Amino acid sequence: MAEIIKNRTELLFLFEAEYTNPNGDPLNENRPRFDEEESKALVSDVRLKRTIRDYWFEYKGFNGTEGKDIFVRETKYIDNGKEFVSDGKRRVEQFKANAGTSKEELRNKIIETCIDIRTFGGVLPMDKDSITLTGAVQFNVGKSVNQTEVVTEQGTGAFASGSGKGQDTIRTEYKLPYALIGFNGIINEKAATYSKMTDDDKALLLEGIWDGTKNLISRSKFGQAPLLLLSVNYNKPFYIGNLRQRLHLVCEGNNSIKIRNINNYQLDISDLIGVLKSQEDNIDSIDLQIDNRLQTVCNGKSIVLKTGKLSLNEIG
Repeated sequence: MAEIIKNRTELLFLFEAEYTNPNGDPLNENRPRFDEEESKALVSDVRLKRTIRDYWFEYKGFNGTEGKDIFVRETKYIDNGKEFVSDGKRRVEQFKANAGTSKEELRNKIIETCIDIRTFGGVLPMDKDSITLTGAVQFNVGKSVNQTEVVTEQGTGAFASGSGKGQDTIRTEYKLPYALIGFNGIINEKAATYSKMTDDDKALLLEGIWDGTKNLISRSKFGQAPLLLLSVNYNKPFYIGNLRQRLHLVCEGNNSIKIRNINNYQLDISDLIGVLKSQEDNIDSIDLQIDNRLQTVCNGKSIVLKTGKLSLNEIG
């Protein structure tokens, strides 16, 4: 049986979005979420968690099992011959063994069954009560390292807007020409003692971040690809913080808004490596997954990073 996580891990995740809408805002015509002051794209932590959840639910073959159940997903029920979508309370009811199932038994059953509750936590609503679990894994809002802009695409639909209309519908879409999106994250070992997140769950989390992003093959997401996933494993309850903010881009004219693909820039990791080296005594190990297309520089020199254990002594 896998052990509960005992050590803290800090995460840095980068992915590229090329002519896609990585996180549309339904209250703003589904335009990409955007920081107007900085001209930078935003992606909510909820969007990243949805990507990971979807990957877990569809995943086959981990430890010989068929997929991992998740709590936050659409389920349906039949009432008087009609099909309805379950709400949160009805989703909780699905885990009851019988009418006498206690609150504690219900909590334990959901934690045991659902990897997303062990990892991200959640509120489990009941008729006259609820169970709140703080997740071991937290991400802040993702933000693009580069400046970018929202562009508009228009076209015609395949059908008219209504019966008797003589003209096809006009379709408007909003996309980002290019964005290098970065997320900061934490795996908190103290919260894991309550949510029961295990080392196996951590392995699936990292896999879900990378492969889940890679497998977003929908019309609005095709063009997104994971580029870098850094896991800093600490030997004490400590973390550096703000790893994404320590990244910089080297591009022509220092004008990142003109970037259109991964070949238009280099990622300067000098500040990131510097702060990691300054905290070496607190770090047990560093794991790296990287796309070999990503060009990196440190202290003015081009360096080649490879997937695997990252040795700070070999950099800078």
